[in-house]
Amino acid sequence: MDSRICDMLGIDFPLLAFSHCRDVVAEVSKAGGFGVLGAAGLSTEQLETELSWIDDHVGGKPYGLDLIVPNKFAGKGEELSEDAVLAALPQEHKDFVAGLLQSRDVDLVGVDDATRREMLGFNRNITPEGTKAMLDVAFSHPIRLIANALGIPPQPMIEMGKAKGVAVAALVGAKSHALRQMQAGVDILIAAGGEAGGHCGSVSTMVLVPEICEAVAAQNGPPVLAAGGIVTGRQMAACMAMGAAGAWTGSVWLTTAEAETNPVVKQKMLAAGSSDTVRARSRTGKPSRQLRTPWTDAWEAEGAPEPLAMPLQSLISEPALKRIDKLSEGGHKGAQELATYWVGQGVGLMNESLTARQVVQAFREDFVTAYERLAKAVGA
Repeated sequence: MDSRICDMLGIDFPLLAFSHCRDVVAEVSKAGGFGVLGAAGLSTEQLETELSWIDDHVGGKPYGLDLIVPNKFAGKGEELSEDAVLAALPQEHKDFVAGLLQSRDVDLVGVDDATRREMLGFNRNITPEGTKAMLDVAFSHPIRLIANALGIPPQPMIEMGKAKGVAVAALVGAKSHALRQMQAGVDILIAAGGEAGGHCGSVSTMVLVPEICEAVAAQNGPPVLAAGGIVTGRQMAACMAMGAAGAWTGSVWLTTAEAETNPVVKQKMLAAGSSDTVRARSRTGKPSRQLRTPWTDAWEAEGAPEPLAMPLQSLISEPALKRIDKLSEGGHKGAQELATYWVGQGVGLMNESLTARQVVQAFREDFVTAYERLAKAVGA
């Protein structure tokens, strides 16, 4: 296709697939799209393992990497010990989680400070030293793109990207964010509407994409990828008609055959409607959209504790959610009720589990059908 994104990344179809599953990343790239590995929370050793596997299985096709290096987080600029981080977790929040799990007869095995200490890798990754270590691993592999999911990419990421010829991308949820990212020197902007799964803003994709595309075009800025609720080729075509150079997608890959999504949650997603998600701070401390369940409802209820800042809230929520996942897969009814995961409002259109390659092909066919429909409407 004639797209700036295709030219920049060396791909056939400007469909980018964000996934924590390396199998999805490789299959999408081999199918002509562009897989992007979500690496938040991985240690440098785990990142090396994952990228080496992709190198061996992607067949020489291009792929990318997504990191989370927030501009604002609790303890930024401070050298906090692991003990100090754990001590910053209020007992009120721990008790709230314990009560919520026990209300569904879910035991508290592993929901403790010992498990939280094991999870402090993410906390280390977002420090300057941790970020540099992750970047050193990332740029030792033939990635074609590196993205920062929260805020302006750290200067070392931008500098190393330019030195290595790797495109640096950033997610934005407002026009003002896009303008600041342009000034910082990013190569690709990802306009993520509030329909998106995971971290997102409040402006809808239909409004955000043309607003950012117009502002960027006025300054001859970088290409814009549309994101947020996009799970079909017709949505991708609509966004490109509004000025986007392609689509950045995430949720649609969660129900693929290759995805490592909890099977219980996968079935919930396949049955869910577009209104069965909620945008809340209760999982990470920053607004993120996830599947609505009694877990998310409890955090939104009157009397629930106020979510903590990132990364402290994750240390409260993730041990419990991991326990819920494990028990739910074993058939525990209460855990199955609580089980949740990040997903966008496009979940209402995700009604069938396909392989990653089949999803790419479905996008292509649906895109062409939408193009033909539009061409007919204008008499072309």
